[in-house]
Amino acid sequence: MASFKKAWKSRQKNHHERSQPDFRKHLGLLEKKKDYKLRADDFHKKENTLAALRRKALDKNPDEFYYNMITTKLLDGVHIIKQPNEEATATEEQKKMMRTQDIKYVEMKRVAEANKIERMKGELHLLDADSKKKNSHTFFVKSSADVQSFDLANHLDTAPELVDRVFNRPTLKALETKSILGGVEPHMLTKLAKQRNHQYKILSQRIDREKKMFVISQKIQTRKDLQDKNNKVKVKKETPNAAAIYKFDTKRKR
Repeated sequence: MASFKKAWKSRQKNHHERSQPDFRKHLGLLEKKKDYKLRADDFHKKENTLAALRRKALDKNPDEFYYNMITTKLLDGVHIIKQPNEEATATEEQKKMMRTQDIKYVEMKRVAEANKIERMKGELHLLDADSKKKNSHTFFVKSSADVQSFDLANHLDTAPELVDRVFNRPTLKALETKSILGGVEPHMLTKLAKQRNHQYKILSQRIDREKKMFVISQKIQTRKDLQDKNNKVKVKKETPNAAAIYKFDTKRKR
């Protein structure tokens, strides 16, 4: 008899939840209690949040002040953090370069620009007056009386108009026998002067560009170094012309 009861239970019909009636099937599946519970809880949660915000707005003191108001502002209904020193630390061009380019690419472009600068300096015979001393030619005489009567043009055996020339200074004998080489028409001299000024302008632009690329490279490297978890102290703030300077704790490397 016990075995018959066990077998009879297996033949019983399974329980099924009530489905949507035929005349309401166009409305979709029938909502069960668990579905309603989720929807009701979500609705009441939003309702309570709105009620709390309304209560907070009614209780707000218009003269109330928080120190956080100094560093934040409301823009189009959204709170954002002010960055007053952002304009003073980097230009828009530098920020775009630091966001989009890698330090290896920036360094490669800087080295290429530096090579072009050196090549242009060699072509234009540009001399750095600040770092190089001007050449001088010293003449020695026997007495101080000879210094007073010393004639540079007579000593060099050249015309007085050519004394200031440090190169291609012909003697009087050479001037009598042949004409000076390198004579150029005035309009050609004007054209050459314009071309030389244009090249110097390009060189100045390349020097400025190379300096900017160097600053960008330094700023990118500083941001990478700041990702280290070691303690650090800011020594100097960042400026558009220089990266920030930090002092890091000494780290032992094996």
